[in-house]
Amino acid sequence: MASRKEYLRFVLEQLSDFDDVSYRPMMGEFILCYRGKIVGGIYDDRLLVKKTRAASRLMPSAICEMPYEGAKEMLRVDEVENKELLTKLFQAMYDELPPQKRKNNGIGGITDELYSDYKRKY
Repeated sequence: MASRKEYLRFVLEQLSDFDDVSYRPMMGEFILCYRGKIVGGIYDDRLLVKKTRAASRLMPSAICEMPYEGAKEMLRVDEVENKELLTKLFQAMYDELPPQKRKNNGIGGITDELYSDYKRKY
């Protein structure tokens, strides 16, 4: 089941205190980036974030779920309506996240994934 854009808009509104949150669609779902790093995404209308120490500390009772079959487990954010928690969560996770990977664009050059045609800035 694909995620609804209404849910994406709600999550982005909750993150509106940040100037540098972006998203990109991926097979009916949405990848969320903060300051150039992938934080998580919206999968089947669920906000899932990468498992980091900071995320586990801020959400100790969070349930681990797989965004799709074969993927790494992520933490489900149940308190999406809690803007303060989301702000703290994204800020705390940032330093623990790996830098954005660069990929070959297939025509002999390297491009940064964040600057693909699918980048959306909120």
